[in-house]
Amino acid sequence: MKLSHRLLPAAILALALSCSAAAQSAPSVAEPSALQKSVEAYLRHSFALGPDVKITVGAPKEVGNSGLLETSIDVKTDQGSDNVKMYITKDGHYLLRGELSDLTKDPLVENISKMDLKGAPVLGDPHAPVTIVEYGDFECPVCRNLHDAMRGILPNYPQAKLVFKDFPLDSIHPWARTAALAGRCVYQQNPQAFWKYFDYIYDKQDLISAENVYDKVVDFAGQTDLNVDALKACIAGPQAAAEIDASIANGNLLEVRSTPTIFVNGRRVAGADPHAVQQYIEFEVAQLKAKPAGK
Repeated sequence: MKLSHRLLPAAILALALSCSAAAQSAPSVAEPSALQKSVEAYLRHSFALGPDVKITVGAPKEVGNSGLLETSIDVKTDQGSDNVKMYITKDGHYLLRGELSDLTKDPLVENISKMDLKGAPVLGDPHAPVTIVEYGDFECPVCRNLHDAMRGILPNYPQAKLVFKDFPLDSIHPWARTAALAGRCVYQQNPQAFWKYFDYIYDKQDLISAENVYDKVVDFAGQTDLNVDALKACIAGPQAAAEIDASIANGNLLEVRSTPTIFVNGRRVAGADPHAVQQYIEFEVAQLKAKPAGK
């Protein structure tokens, strides 16, 4: 069995560049097959990974007529978790890491088709041709880093709009869901106030805890002339919770594994990489400028 790229060091490094949770729920796991056990043993032996690192090899699934099997590798350490795809030849001799691209399909169109942006907060011109979609978590420090960087980037591109999708990682961030619920309720009362809330939470992230998050969001509502009683009722009610769950499900459909995950007109950026985001925006803006007038 051969490994084409070093998997585990890259996966563990990714933990420092994003807020990750292997899954939002813990489904029952079947007994691993001989092939799954072989892959795990190979990874542990190759990268000297002891019992303190948990590796879960997903059940391999056929990938069309490619002659390959696809599996997911969950890696958990004390620092967090990550999830990557790998491919195995059907004879079990070769293990490959990387992106498997179907040249007959447009991956950007596929990503965009899976996004459900109805009812999501939009910053900028709603008709702007460059759409930046962020799946984020208010408690994630890496999301805050991206937020700080985007404050300097977005004003330079009137052709771009930012759409925020909630993706709280409940398993590692105890107050993220409460902050997300409050954000949905602020948006329901006053869509423009949501972006003030967005800035408020990230700016005060270090001061917020699971014990005081509710008081912090109520304080925000009072400071911005929102109806505090209505906000409290909304946070406790079913609608905001259903909207958060739907947003998480939409992220899962797009195989969002960590926060922040950003899509610029369908191009994926995992982690806080403002340079990649800016590169993608500039590419799209250049494409717009190159189009003949009237098209």
